[in-house]
Amino acid sequence: MAEQKDINNQDIQDTLNKEETLDKKIIIDGGESEDKEILPEDISLEGQGEMQAEEAEGTLEDEEGEECEENAGKGFFKKKDKKQEVLKQKVDELEDRVRRQMAEFDNFRKRTDKEKTMMFETGARSIIEKILPVVDNFERGLATIPEEEKGSAFAEGMQMIYKQLMTELDSLGVKPIEAIGQEFNPEYHNAVMQVESEEYETGIIAQELLKGYMYRDTVVRHSMVAVVN
Repeated sequence: MAEQKDINNQDIQDTLNKEETLDKKIIIDGGESEDKEILPEDISLEGQGEMQAEEAEGTLEDEEGEECEENAGKGFFKKKDKKQEVLKQKVDELEDRVRRQMAEFDNFRKRTDKEKTMMFETGARSIIEKILPVVDNFERGLATIPEEEKGSAFAEGMQMIYKQLMTELDSLGVKPIEAIGQEFNPEYHNAVMQVESEEYETGIIAQELLKGYMYRDTVVRHSMVAVVN
C-alpha cells in the first residue's frame, strides 16, 4: 500500500511538472516579445545602435549645413563679383566722360586762345594802321628840313621823337618792309609805276614811294614802289 501511494504521488508530481512546463512554453510562444528577459548585452547593443544613428544623423546635418554655407558663400561672391563688374563699368564710363570733357576743354582753350590772339592782332593792326600816317608825316617833315637847319634844336628834337616812336613800334613787333634794291614781291610790295634804271636790273625795286610795315608775320601795309622795267 505504501508503494502504491508513492507511485500515485509521483504520477501527480510528474503531471504537475508537465502542466507547468506546458504553461511556460505557451507563455514563451505567445508573448515572447513582452515577457522575454532583457540582457545587459542587449541594452548595450541597442544603445550603440541609437548612438550610431544619432551620429549619422548629426553628420548628415553637418554636411548639409556645410553645403548650404558653401552655396551661400558662392552666391555671395557671385553677387560681389557682379557688383564689382558693374562698378568697374561705371568707373570706365566716368573716366571716358572725363577724358572727353578734358579733350573738349583743351580744344575750347586752344580755340579761345587763338580767337583772343586774332582779336588782339586785329585790334593792334587797327591801331598801327592809324599810327602809320603819323610816322609818314614825321618822315616827310624831317625830309623837308634844310641842310643848314638840321643841327638846330628843333630839328634834333623832331629827330629824337621820331626815333623814340620807331623804337616803341619795333618793340611791339612793327617793322618796316625792305624795298629798295629788293626783288619785287607782290606779297609785300605794291608796284605803282615802272622806271628805267642803270643801277638795278629788271624786276628790282628802284624807288619807295610809301614805306610798308609788318606787324609780326602779317603785312599791315604794302610798300608802294617803282619797279625797274
